[in-house]
Amino acid sequence: MRNDPRERPARPTRRDAPDVPDGSGVSFVMPVLNERDYLERAVTTTLAQSVDGPIELVLALGPSSDGTTELARELAASDARIVLVDNPAADIPVGLNAAIRASRHPTIVRVDAHSELAPGYTRRALATLARTRAGNVGGIMRAEGRTPFQKSVAAAYNSRVGLGGGAYHGGQEESEAESAYLGVMRRAVLDEVGLFDESIRRGEDWELNLRIRSAGYRVMFDPELSVTYWPRESWARLARQFVATGRWRGELVRRYGTRNSLRFFAPPALVVAVVVSAVVGILQATPLLSPLWTALAAITHLPLALYVVLVVGVAVSRRGAGLADRLWTLAVLPTMHLAWGAGFLAGVLRGAHDTVDTSRLSGRNTPLP
Repeated sequence: MRNDPRERPARPTRRDAPDVPDGSGVSFVMPVLNERDYLERAVTTTLAQSVDGPIELVLALGPSSDGTTELARELAASDARIVLVDNPAADIPVGLNAAIRASRHPTIVRVDAHSELAPGYTRRALATLARTRAGNVGGIMRAEGRTPFQKSVAAAYNSRVGLGGGAYHGGQEESEAESAYLGVMRRAVLDEVGLFDESIRRGEDWELNLRIRSAGYRVMFDPELSVTYWPRESWARLARQFVATGRWRGELVRRYGTRNSLRFFAPPALVVAVVVSAVVGILQATPLLSPLWTALAAITHLPLALYVVLVVGVAVSRRGAGLADRLWTLAVLPTMHLAWGAGFLAGVLRGAHDTVDTSRLSGRNTPLP
């Protein structure tokens, strides 16, 4: 039965995760949906991981429309370490749970089809798990891009301004963490807390790590662990992704309240600031306000003005970036923040319900060179 962190004490007794014998084996789990242009690299870098003991890669296949499933079957036919399971619902937590249940080894490594594991990633993570006895270990999400747009999105991901300063976006010291990017976990801990919550379509990793911490286990951040992540390839995909992510964060606030970090409230505050500034600007352009109130109302534009200065500063300060990269940054950062913030407010007010990340459902991705 899943442990509910809302029913556990605020300061649970500290516990060490069960250790496992050397050479016990590792199971990599990867949900896959419309990732034909990224899947082979993700699989290759995963199977190239060097560990003591056997490994397997369990792919949870959603109903792809771009040839991903056919490619996955070809890869599985050429390597017995690849196991395929169906994920007809296409939901990430459902696919992850199906893959975990189909796996055989006591250590689970989550992998994203839009990512590439750095050489030595798993060996280092296993050493950190053994040394710290944590329930979950994660590292840095190193976003990269090919086109000017994708490079700008990657720069935003790698910036504390872009995604709000989580440790896995640029932390430099090993420490306990709120959550972990992807994650390397002990199977026994996952079984104890009840695997991923299948009612949560985005933010499922944060919620899982909340339950892991509520059960008394540590979640550790190790800056020596690095995963390459390829962001969405177009403005429309990016906006849809962030609206869905924001809406599910709003749902998590409805469920868990103050257990959410304050940094999650910055984007919705920006949306409110934009709306207030727009309304006041309209009023200032009419004779409805006296000269005194018009002058006082100008103060309401200050937060938005400071935000514009911040975005311009980030764009200008990008080292080695060309003009196109800098211009895209001016569009990317507000898109991420406003889309996320608008989704958050909708999620808090009405809940997430059946909201899905439609950026994963449409069309082909931009091919990698």
